[in-house]
Formats: sequence, C-alpha cells, structure tokens
Amino acid sequence: MTDVPDISALTDAARVASRVLATSTSRVKDRALEAMATALEDRAEEVLAANAEDVARARAEHMDDALVDRLRLDAPRLTAVAAAVREVAALPDPVGRVVRGSVTEDGLRVTQVAVPLGVIGMIYEARPNVTVDAASLALKSGNAVILRGGTAAEATNRVTITVLRDALVSADLPADLIQTVDPWGRAGATALMEARGGIDVLIPRGGAGLIRSVVDHAKVPVIETGTGNCHVYVDAGADLAQAENIVMNSKTQRVGVCNAAETLLVHHDVAEEFLVQALTRLTTVGVRIHGDEATVAIARANPGIDQDLVVDATEEDWGREYLSMDLAVRVVADLDEAIEHIRRHSTGHTEAICTRSIDSARRFRTELDSAAIAINASTRFTDGGQLGLGAEIGISTQKLHARGPMGLEELTTTTWVIEGNGAIRS
Repeated sequence: MTDVPDISALTDAARVASRVLATSTSRVKDRALEAMATALEDRAEEVLAANAEDVARARAEHMDDALVDRLRLDAPRLTAVAAAVREVAALPDPVGRVVRGSVTEDGLRVTQVAVPLGVIGMIYEARPNVTVDAASLALKSGNAVILRGGTAAEATNRVTITVLRDALVSADLPADLIQTVDPWGRAGATALMEARGGIDVLIPRGGAGLIRSVVDHAKVPVIETGTGNCHVYVDAGADLAQAENIVMNSKTQRVGVCNAAETLLVHHDVAEEFLVQALTRLTTVGVRIHGDEATVAIARANPGIDQDLVVDATEEDWGREYLSMDLAVRVVADLDEAIEHIRRHSTGHTEAICTRSIDSARRFRTELDSAAIAINASTRFTDGGQLGLGAEIGISTQKLHARGPMGLEELTTTTWVIEGNGAIRS
C-alpha cells in the first residue's frame, strides 16, 4: 500500500477519542493502563514472535548491532516494558494541576491549570518499547497518540498496537486513543508531518537524520529530541577509581542509546595515571579508542592496552554519536579547555564531570548549556525512568516548552482560568 492515508480521518478520530479521555477520571485512566500492562504480559508470545520476525529481517539486512539491540525484545525486556506502564499508572495525574494562582486587585481569581496537549504524533525508529511508552504516557496525560514506528519494527509494532487497542476497549475507552500510520510507510510519516490542525505536536525520536528530516519538513509544531554526543570530563581533583567506573558505565552499560558517553576528556595532570587503567578496562571489553596524540602516546607505551583497538582520532570523531563500542578520547590542559571543547562539539544532551572540586563542579554546571549536567554520576542517568518520571517519550534538547527527559508534565500545556463576579475591565 503506497497511497497517502486520509490523515484527517485518523486525526478526527483521535480528537474525538481525546475528548472522551478528557472527561475520564484518573481512576479510569489508571485502570486502562493496568489493562494495557496485563495484556502485554498475557499476549507476550504474540509480541515476541513478531519481534523475532523483525530481528531476523534486520540481521539479514545487516543492520548495525547497536540498532538490532534497540529493536530486540525478549521476555525480561517485555516484562520491564509492562512494569513501566504500571509505573506510569502509579504517578500523579498531571491534568488539572494548578501551576500558579492569584487574586487580582479587581477581585478576579486567576489560576493557570495543566491540560492535555490533545493529539500527539510520534515518529521513531526500531524501538518497539517506544510504542508502549508513548501510548501509556499519552493516556495518563489525557492525550491521543498517532504513531509511526518505522519499517524495522513493523511486525512488533503492529501486534503491540493491536494488543494495546484491545486493552483500551476492555477498559471502556476508545481504541482510537492509539493509532498508527505504519501501513502507509514513509507516506504515513509525511502525512503526520503535514497534518497542521490535526496534530497538535509532533515528536521525532531516533537518529540525527530522522530528527533533522522531521524538523526541516514538518508543518506542525515539533518538539525536537536530540542526538547525544555526551561527554565525560575527568578533572585533576577527581577520585580516579570512581571516575573510571563512571566512564565504564557511561560508555559500555548500553552503547546504542542517546545517553551513552561518546567522548572522554581528561585533565593533563592525571592523564597518564587515569588513562592507563581506564583504557585497559575499555579495550578489554572491546571499546575502540579514537585518541588524540597524547592519548595514543600513553596507550602505545602500555602493552596492557589492546593496541589493535587504539586509533588516531580525526576531527570528525569529536562530533560523532557513535552508538557503538567506540569512544573519542582527548587530554586537555585544564577545565577551561574541556568546557571549550564541549561547547564546540556538544549536541546539548548530557555532560558529566568527575571532580572533588566544588568550584570545578559549579563552573561546569553554569558555563555549559545542555539539557542535563551530571556531577560524579554516569551520563546513563539522563532517563525518565531513572529520574522518577516513569517512562519517557523522549529527551528534548531544545529550550521551548520542554527540555531533558519528557514525562507526563511535559505532555501537558496550560489553560488560564479567570473567575469573576460580573467583572468588567475599565
């Protein structure tokens, strides 16, 4: 099927469904979320069989290992996905939250109240967990969602969306709160990008190419989720054993995600002591080091470091989001040089500093401009679930409306409620 879908039919149905949801209580929404979680568990064999089909096709097409890892579901991962839905159900309902309020000199009672965005569009790649995260967060925050999950996860998303829609019906909510344009492929994605008046906000989540394409071509408002060229800087005053563990976790705990570290910067005063140990551990687990001249010299002088996994860095390496077992490493003269390097190459996602200096930590936090700053902690904590938001719909690197991990509150906007007693303006 290649013709462009009647996107107005989908968005109209989503709008009607969202109005039903707007009048539903928190208890009704939470009951539906529990139904969704239970359905994923009860129908796990269907979901996993579809995912196995997608993974087999991806491997036959020689998809990158990191992307296959993102695509793959197994029983524990699916259990975790269902658990994340229940975590969303347990969170406070953001709809109706009073942001601020006052009484004016005219006697007006003024409140700013959180309300749903309406109809959300999602375009994403090879991430079947995002299907469930987006659906559950949209439901809890009072929104309908229309999904475009990409061809790599086509079978998984088709079955998963069917399971979730059936669960909504069982909970007496409209199935059209969750819809997809996947049957129309790229034409469906284009239709979402052009559905001005039908889609209230569009959220792309994926690689730099996908996000850039959506930002460049969308005719609807877009919340831009960014790629992650995340940095870890090891300061002269760092606890080096602690820093080593932070670097290992930031780079290797899961490489194919946007909050994995891609660049390591090390203060000159501790470079040799730190890098001998860190590079030994990194190369032992298979990380390829793209080092500057000083880093390569340290590596070559230490035979315990796998020499086959150390290469000279190019200028392009400093700006790359590898999403693989690769790490760019540079020795810097001081904190000033580290900050300047990050300013030049960062994508504005997450930067981490390892230090025992309060002044260094303060400067790093205030002089850099990223969505998240980690102080003596792994970059991998920039995640909605890890930060107590429940599942996340994406990590925004822009500054309008939402920034950083986007949870329930970021999927609402506000309405001003002005209450008077026959008040007129003079």
